[in-house]
Amino acid sequence: MTPAGFAALESELKQLKSVERPAIIKAIAEAREHGDLSENAEYHSAREKQSFIEGRIKELEGVLSLADVIDPAKLNGAIKFGATVTLVDEDTDEEKTWQIVGEHEANIEAGLLNVKSPIARALIGKEEGDSVEVRTPGGERAYEVLKVAYA
Repeated sequence: MTPAGFAALESELKQLKSVERPAIIKAIAEAREHGDLSENAEYHSAREKQSFIEGRIKELEGVLSLADVIDPAKLNGAIKFGATVTLVDEDTDEEKTWQIVGEHEANIEAGLLNVKSPIARALIGKEEGDSVEVRTPGGERAYEVLKVAYA
């Protein structure tokens, strides 16, 4: 996991524990005051949300306790975890830039590519100027590596 990914998960955990958890406890207490719990939709909704929050807290605590944080700025050379890679699609000439990150911080829309994805696995070990064939769910794709950076 990158330092930025670790910090984002830590921030989410802090938000859940310090803001979300107390708010849902208060909502449950208010719903209880409305009387009969068996037909109280607010109470059941609040309990369901509490269950989700507690589950997410446990998940985040587990991920963070086992996380191996790797600073990409200290790396160089061929493509590996943490690399920011600029590729050009050999069929469409479309340029794409992705950073290869851990699965818990991956977000393709934000340019964060899961290290276990088909594209990332094909890129590992390649260098600038290399051509890469990738089997994706959308079919075979061919990319050329334009730039590899570690920031």
